[in-house]
Amino acid sequence: MGTWGVAGQLTQPIFTAGRLRGNLRYAESQQRQYLIAYKQAIQLAFRDVSDALIGYQKYYEVRKAQEETVQDLSDSVATSLKRYRGGIATYLEVLDNQRSLFSAQLTLAQDVAMNSRV
Repeated sequence: MGTWGVAGQLTQPIFTAGRLRGNLRYAESQQRQYLIAYKQAIQLAFRDVSDALIGYQKYYEVRKAQEETVQDLSDSVATSLKRYRGGIATYLEVLDNQRSLFSAQLTLAQDVAMNSRV
């Protein structure tokens, strides 16, 4: 082997070391980018779960209030019927209470139907 052949073999690892260092930096940079993307995905998932829980809590509160309204109006209809039968109230009062009850029941049924699809 000649002098140039030996010198070429000795200097070859020096030049590839720069390329290897560059590849290492690139790989480390990609790893950091993937880690950042992973952390963002986790944060987004937590935010989605939090938003869903808040939405469910609000729906639950509204539904409970609507159920209480329906129950109160049902009691009001019963009371107005007793008053009518006792001669204290007109039938118009009974009809008005029934109309209010029907409206509240319809609203509750629509809310339940819409949220059961979600």
